[in-house]
Amino acid sequence: MVDPLTGRSVGNVMLAHPWAFETIRTQHEIQTMPAIHYILHDGTEHALDAPLGDSVMIIAKDNDLQGILAECGGACSCATCHVHIDPSWIDRLPPKEDLEEEMLEFVEGADETSRLSCQLKITEDMDGLIVHVPENQY
Repeated sequence: MVDPLTGRSVGNVMLAHPWAFETIRTQHEIQTMPAIHYILHDGTEHALDAPLGDSVMIIAKDNDLQGILAECGGACSCATCHVHIDPSWIDRLPPKEDLEEEMLEFVEGADETSRLSCQLKITEDMDGLIVHVPENQY
């Protein structure tokens, strides 16, 4: 495959989103895509298939989900991908790293259910994850 911007061969990859190159999905990855449930501030729910290894943020951005701005593109440097994890899922997710904790200190309305969606990488165990998207990120 050739990158249309540079004209260079990029091998067995395709441009998946503005943030990164993504390898072509295997049949196993396609069959095991967990469903992530995003609940917007108005109560609207969107169940989205999530490729393994992508982040909760990337899934939202790839599907034009409103409410997750992700201004830094997933670099954990802006906190505009803040979400609230449903309480039933808090203990089932990996713990927050120090940088994520520090970034959440600047988020208005952050609480014990707050996470940065860029830091949540999709695994098979996340099927059914419920994410509440706040009304705004500022």
